[in-house]
Amino acid sequence: MGSPVNVLVLNASYEPLHKVDVRHAVRMLVRGVAVVEEAVEGRSIGHFPMPRVLRLVRYVTMRWRYGRRPSWSKPALRHRDGGRCGYCGRARADTVDHIVPRSRGGATDWENTVLACGPCNTRKRDRTPAEAGMRLLLVPRVPRWNELVA
Repeated sequence: MGSPVNVLVLNASYEPLHKVDVRHAVRMLVRGVAVVEEAVEGRSIGHFPMPRVLRLVRYVTMRWRYGRRPSWSKPALRHRDGGRCGYCGRARADTVDHIVPRSRGGATDWENTVLACGPCNTRKRDRTPAEAGMRLLLVPRVPRWNELVA
C-alpha cells in the first residue's frame, strides 16, 4: 500500500490539483471526499479499485495556488526542463546549475537555475555561461501550476 505510485487528484470541475501517494488516496476514498475516475485494471485495495486518478466530490477553491508562484524544488526543475540539459539539450541531465553562480550572489530560484549534464556542468564550473563560452537553449522561467501537476 505504501508504493511510490502517485495518484492524480482532480477538483470536482476536473481540473488537476495535485498528486498524492496511494495511501493518501485510499484515505480520501474511505472518508468519501473523492471518487475513482480511473483505476489500475485488475488491482484493488480492499474493496476499492487501485486508483490512478481521483476526483473530489466537492469543489475546492484554489486561491492559495494562484496567489503565489510555485516553490522551487529539484524535482519541479527536472519537470520544467524535461530532464534535459539547458546547455547541450542531452537527456539525463541530473545536476542543478546556477546561471549566475552562488559564489557570486546567484540565487537558487526559477530564473537562475537549469538542469545540466555532467560534462556541461564541469565545463561551466563557477562561471557565467558567457564567460564559459556557452549559451542556454532555454529561457529559465517560473512554471505555471498546471505544468507541475499534469
